[in-house]
Order: sequence, then C-alpha cells, then structure tokens
Amino acid sequence: MKISIERATLLRAVAQAQSVVERRNTIPILANVLIDAEGNTATFRATDLDIEVLDRAPAMVERAGGATVSAVTLHEIVRKLPDGAMVVLDEDSAAGRLSVSAGRSHFSLATLPKEDFPVMASSEYASNFSAKAEVLRRLFDKSKFAISTEETRYYLNGVYMHVAESEEGRMLRCVATDGHRLARIDAPLPKEAEDMPGVIVPRKTVGELRKLLDDGDADIAVSVSETKIRFATPEITLTSKVIDGTFPDYTRVIPQGNTRRLEVDASDFAKAVDRVATVSSERSRAVKLQLDEDRLILSVNAPDSGAAEEELAVAYSDERLEIGFNAKYLLEIASQVDRENAVFLFNSSGDPTLMREGSDTSAVYVVMPMRV
Repeated sequence: MKISIERATLLRAVAQAQSVVERRNTIPILANVLIDAEGNTATFRATDLDIEVLDRAPAMVERAGGATVSAVTLHEIVRKLPDGAMVVLDEDSAAGRLSVSAGRSHFSLATLPKEDFPVMASSEYASNFSAKAEVLRRLFDKSKFAISTEETRYYLNGVYMHVAESEEGRMLRCVATDGHRLARIDAPLPKEAEDMPGVIVPRKTVGELRKLLDDGDADIAVSVSETKIRFATPEITLTSKVIDGTFPDYTRVIPQGNTRRLEVDASDFAKAVDRVATVSSERSRAVKLQLDEDRLILSVNAPDSGAAEEELAVAYSDERLEIGFNAKYLLEIASQVDRENAVFLFNSSGDPTLMREGSDTSAVYVVMPMRV
C-alpha cells in the first residue's frame, strides 16, 4: 500500500480512530487502526470490540492494499505535522513497517497483519431511518449529563432511545437517569422509525457520536437492531453494541401533581448557584432554596468553610417553600436550558422537582431534593 493524503483529512480520520481504541488492552491489534486503500479512497477502521468506527477519506492511491498501525502514535505524528502538508503512507509488508513522510519529516512505524484485525459482525437491522444531525445532537446532548457512572447498575450507563407516546403523538425519545436526576428529551418521530426497538446507547458511544453531529444540516442514517445501533454519514460509519439490559420504567418518577411554579432567568439562576456553591468544600454540598412571593434566596452553609447567600427576583406566587438540592445537579440541569427562562415545578421539600424550558414540554428534567 502506498497513498498520498492531505494532512487535515488524515488528521480528522485518525483522530476519530484513536479516540475509539482502548489505551490499555491485552490484545495489541486493538490499539491499531486498519488503513485500507483502493481506487481513490482510503478507509480507516478502529474498534474496541464494542464500538467500531469507519472513516472514508479521499486519497491518491499509488498502490492499493492495507496495513494496521498504532492509532495513537499515528495521530500524534499527523497532529504535529505542519498545516497543508501532503502525507505519504508507504507500507513495506516484508519488513512489517509503515513509513510516514511529509516534507523533510520521516517516520517508520511497526505494523501488525491486517488479517488479524477484528471486524464487527454485520447485523440485520430491524429499523432504518434518517434524522437531521441537529435533532440527534439535541436528543443526546441534553440527556447525556444524567447517565449513571455506577457500574453495578449497568443498564443506566447509557441513553435509552425509543419510540414513546406523548400528548403530541408518537415521538423519538431519549432518556437518561442515575437515580438522582433524570432527563427526558423528545423529537418528532422520523417516518421510518415507527418500529424501532428501544435500545440503551452506551456512554462511550454517545461521546463518539457527538463528533458525527457537528454539521447540523447533515442527514444521519440510523439503523437499529436489538443488539446494535449504527449511525452513518457518507464519510463516517459508527457501529456500536447496545447495553443488554432493561431500562426501568422512568415514567413513574416523573411527578404529575407538582403545582408550585417558579419561573426564573436560567442564566442568572445558574450563575447564582455557582457563586453560592463556591464556599462549599465539596461540590455535592446542598444549596438551599427559600421561595417567597416573587423572591428566591439561595444559600449554602458549610460549617468548615463559611456561608453564602444570594437573592434573585423571580416569578413565584405560591406558599413559602424551603428545599435543598445538590449544587452540581442544579448547575447541570440549569445549563441545559436554551431558552431565557427555566420553569421549576415543586410539590414539597421532600418530593422530586420538575424543570422544563419555558412552555416547551419536549425537554423535561427531574431532580431529587436533599435534606438541608
């Protein structure tokens, strides 16, 4: 194999590959990227056996063929080459080496046989549909903060993507929860997605997927089966196993009878929470909210380090309420609000609180209170 490829094009392809490979693994070839060249295209494939990413890039192919080389090392080399450089990749299979050349820079990297590279088994997909990148980006970006990191509850270590009934009809819905907070985001259901099985998309896949969704106007081809999910653009295909488990019935924890309504400027609220939480030695310290007629007092009392208090003008006309929350959870939920105002719906100081963006019900968040 011998190809010439523009540095920026190569960097984008190798960057995606090296972020998928596991740094610490017992199978050496899983640290490698498989480069295949044919016609006028080079493909770059990387996998950790749970996720596989395939990136296609235009290249001048002098000699077709393939090789596998360390993804991290190749990425570091390409990253440090000058902008606009033309990079030549030349494989010497007899010596087990791949030479990387650009201008006066020359590198020789060890290769492993391409035949040993594992390729994810193809799957029959029950559902195939297309969605705009910006729609998928909103669904995953607004829900991923609530993914659980607790390994024992593995079925919460991802975003549950499924078809759900709502007041507006059937929707494509993403839900994530860690037991302390929950995010439920809806989007219009694509025509061909009616029969999509509900799947739990793992945390790492959600992170890798974000790179495909930067171009908001792009159409993403989505394929879903009981065991796998695939997202594809003309250049990149991301295939992932889904979490084998049952997502709990989240509808039971979304409160329906919360009537005490607080409306507050989302940006002002987030900044005020951040400021008062500064005196707390731990980020999980409770922030106390005292609600009165059109007035909100945020306070933190940390015996070891000090106390803080801030008052905000808000829209609130119900009876007086005191309730405490984890400062980190409040900040994360407030930062999801794209609109000017956040609406909080309370019941009592011991019940879950509901938050949404203004009058928009397509994004709903639930946060559990803390004792203060």
